[in-house]
Amino acid sequence: MAKPSARFVCQACGAVTAKWAGRCEACGEWNTVVEEPLEARPGASGKSALRKVAFVGLGGSAPPPPRRPTGIAELDRVLGGGLVPASALLVGGDPGIGKSTLLLQAAASVARDGGRVIYITGEESVEQIRMRGRRLGLADAGIGLAAAINVRDIAASLETAADAALVVIDSIQTMWLDSVESAPGTVGQVRACSFELIRLAKSKGFAVALVGHVTKEGAIAGPRVLEHMVDAVLYFEGDRGHQFRILRGVKNRFGATDEIGVFEMTEGGLAEVPNPSALFLAERRGNVAGSAVFAGVEGTRPVLVEVQALLAPNPGGSPRRAVIGWDGGRLAMMLAVLETRGGLRLAASDVYLNVAGGLRLAEPAVDLAVAAALASAAFDTPTRADTVFFGEIGLSGEIRQVAHAEARLKEAAKLGFGHACLPRRVARGNRPFPSVEGIGLEEIGHISDLMARFGDRNG
Repeated sequence: MAKPSARFVCQACGAVTAKWAGRCEACGEWNTVVEEPLEARPGASGKSALRKVAFVGLGGSAPPPPRRPTGIAELDRVLGGGLVPASALLVGGDPGIGKSTLLLQAAASVARDGGRVIYITGEESVEQIRMRGRRLGLADAGIGLAAAINVRDIAASLETAADAALVVIDSIQTMWLDSVESAPGTVGQVRACSFELIRLAKSKGFAVALVGHVTKEGAIAGPRVLEHMVDAVLYFEGDRGHQFRILRGVKNRFGATDEIGVFEMTEGGLAEVPNPSALFLAERRGNVAGSAVFAGVEGTRPVLVEVQALLAPNPGGSPRRAVIGWDGGRLAMMLAVLETRGGLRLAASDVYLNVAGGLRLAEPAVDLAVAAALASAAFDTPTRADTVFFGEIGLSGEIRQVAHAEARLKEAAKLGFGHACLPRRVARGNRPFPSVEGIGLEEIGHISDLMARFGDRNG
């Protein structure tokens, strides 16, 4: 029986099947299964020489990798201190969010610092990149530009660029390798092109930055193996109608993960925001019911943001639950806890929750701030204007401890807050309780204590 010469691959998740189907059985997407020819395995035609693998002990040590600062402090923070030579970086985000602008600004800064930078675009022409550079005031930066999609041509050109410090590929979904018989952007092409470019970066010692498109769910398009191949994965988040942009690191082999950098989109490009807490709270009004300030931590950075809640009467039908910047399932759980454990009746009200500023929160410590905002809206009583909230809420209504309490309190004190509502502290060994001068602490052990706090003020 002849061996099959082709296979069927889902372009959404990379699943491989023996026959075509209208719907992928792995991810459930429709019309994403495409026929791709089988790639010839290297060494399949004959036996290759075998070499033994050398093993070393676990107790060895190595110096930390060298760093090349990009000149953009917020980007360096997310990267862990700068670019690492011979590393691969993947930057994903929605169309028009500012990925190319950020990398062009970083490339210009590296070039002005004396490093050789090559910028290869597969989506735009060289003149379009020049126009963007002139608009950003980067025309004098010594960047080598090229418009190409053939990876073999690109690799041949980079072979002679031994002194390159940074190579930007915009974007990986437009690259094409002639040994893979499929269209650019397919799973096979993205995987093969990425492997070839990363291999070249490792052998030549330059850092390569790959721009990646994202799907409608927000994940980087192409095979998931792409995120495993690179050394760092950054997501550029935000709304194109909003001036704030969040650069979030979700993977970093040379630094901390879940670190964020905050930028503001201006006419002159992306501007760094060294103090995002002040920017997120700049338009806050402290005398409005349904608002609470959350003292959060993103990576190693404490950030203060405003959580807003609005309750609207819904006398009949199914009440609506809408949330922006937080997990909808977590909101549903929080409403159930407030009704069951706190006695707050919300079944006849539409609930709207918003995290002001465009930041998306994921840590459980925001539970107490959300509960405070909902209670404030329900009792029509504003929270204290100088109060921050943080703490996790369990299903039984208890307020649980969270990490980095002292860092949260210091950030609140720096911005002029004088009061904090936090979980009841429990002594752990000989470690002292976190305390910051100038901030009064109000410890809450159960959600009913929070409801009584608003009930007393309302009465």
